[in-house]
Amino acid sequence: MEPVKLDIHTHLVPVDGPGSDTIDGVTWDAAATALIVDGHTVGLKSLFAPEALIAWLDANRIAAAWISAPPPLYRQHLPEETSARWVEYVNRGLAAIARRHGGRLTALPHLPVEHPGLAVDVAARAIAAGQRCFSSPAGGPGRMLSDKVYDPLWRTLEAAAAFVLIHPGENADPRLTPFYLTNLLGNPYETTVAIAHLVLGGVVARYPNITFCFAHGGGTAAMLAGRFEQGFRTDRPGIDPALPTPRALMKRLMVDCITHDAGALRLAGTVFGADHVLFGSDWPFPMGLLQPHMQLDALAAGERRRIFQDSFAPIAA
Repeated sequence: MEPVKLDIHTHLVPVDGPGSDTIDGVTWDAAATALIVDGHTVGLKSLFAPEALIAWLDANRIAAAWISAPPPLYRQHLPEETSARWVEYVNRGLAAIARRHGGRLTALPHLPVEHPGLAVDVAARAIAAGQRCFSSPAGGPGRMLSDKVYDPLWRTLEAAAAFVLIHPGENADPRLTPFYLTNLLGNPYETTVAIAHLVLGGVVARYPNITFCFAHGGGTAAMLAGRFEQGFRTDRPGIDPALPTPRALMKRLMVDCITHDAGALRLAGTVFGADHVLFGSDWPFPMGLLQPHMQLDALAAGERRRIFQDSFAPIAA
């Protein structure tokens, strides 16, 4: 079993810090090991068990992991004042978990991009405390990451040469209700929309010191790279011809390795760069790589070595 240097994409939920019992809309059911968030039960027990993550890391020879809040904790509908209290609770709780497992776990502060000013404040305070790696939702309906309202956030992250793991939240398209499509199709769709806005909106070009990394292999963006390029070449409405080409800008992005298909993973390496595909598991969710060595066994040894070890050379937690 080959060693893995770092897992950039794991999730935990803090429930043992002060304040959870005073947050509206959130209830911890200790007897059932479940968190009820806005009427939705988050019942995957491993999310509340950092020791289970450590045991899984050990069993799979993974040296360390970055932990972030899972989508049920995004709560993007909250007004800004309430969101500020919630995000403070989540980020403080994740940081406490990481401190208890020093050297193995690193917490990625959550950026509430639904409130751009609050996201700037969260980022600035974390950077002042010495952090430079974050997690962020991929936007959402009515929240386009190409909007100029986000420029103060990008400037703050640019100055810190920050790493941002962008993860999809809930997709609201009612056509995706059957067949678990909100996850199977909605998650990669939301990620692809974020990539399109950051690339075609010039954010990636204007802020080259931010390392944007996208969950789930970058969604469907690798498959659509040629289509974006054709739109650029044929001067489609709204596309700025003064920008670098979409293919050139996509080479600046990073993605994790969760595609569940060796061909799709190789395509992601072709589009984003073979050294821009990082190991991420999405632990403990069943749509992730919970048996990574078996699930990535179709890759050649050199491909696995790049994902497990070599691609992390430029990344420092």
